[in-house]
Amino acid sequence: MLIDWFTVGAQALNFLILVWLMKRFLYQPILNALDGREKRIAAELADADAKKAEAQKERDEFQRKNEEFDRQRATLLSKATDEANAERQRLLGEARKAADAMSAKRAETLKTDAQNLNQAIRRRTQDEVFAIARKTLTDLAAASLEERMSEVFTRRLREMNGEAKAGLAAAFKTASDPATVRSAFDLPEEQRATIQTALNETFSANIPIRFETAPDIIGGIELSANGQKVAWSVADYLASLEKGVGELLKAPTASAASPA
Repeated sequence: MLIDWFTVGAQALNFLILVWLMKRFLYQPILNALDGREKRIAAELADADAKKAEAQKERDEFQRKNEEFDRQRATLLSKATDEANAERQRLLGEARKAADAMSAKRAETLKTDAQNLNQAIRRRTQDEVFAIARKTLTDLAAASLEERMSEVFTRRLREMNGEAKAGLAAAFKTASDPATVRSAFDLPEEQRATIQTALNETFSANIPIRFETAPDIIGGIELSANGQKVAWSVADYLASLEKGVGELLKAPTASAASPA
């Protein structure tokens, strides 16, 4: 078999031309397209990675802010709780102080009422005892109660001695105003003269006296000069009576408490 080298050469040339044409117009565009696609895919992947990194960064930032918000919320909640507790304690303290003040005021009011009632009872008792004593002495003696009180008062003046007498004598000497004799009733001239005589004889001097009526002195006579005072009244006896009655009233309570 003879080989036609011309034909072989022509076919080889045609093949080379075909290869060049295919490479020039087919493979190269395909390769370029593939290369461009790879680059585009690589760019898209890079962009996706960048976006993913940005998203991760934003996610981390959001997580950080969320944690910071949680810490701030916990701090604010703790602060609000502490302030609420402090305010509660303050309000409780004020309420307790108000309650204590109200209780103290109520106790003081009750104490004042009790004192006023005690004073009223004491004054009423003095009035009743004075009235009874006046009537009794008037019925049993020829002298009035006022006269008898004057006699008792002058006798006390004459019987004064020691420190009380010395203090009253010094008060008479240093006083710029007359001595004052106060009584619940208007003393007659005879009784005034008796008291004046008793003073002059007791202190061996002429003692100036001013007589006054004082309704608050129930059943008694009071002499005062320059801060010094000597007095006698039914109140002295009522004080002993009041003390005895108080002890008598306490006795059942003590007896009842002893068995317990």
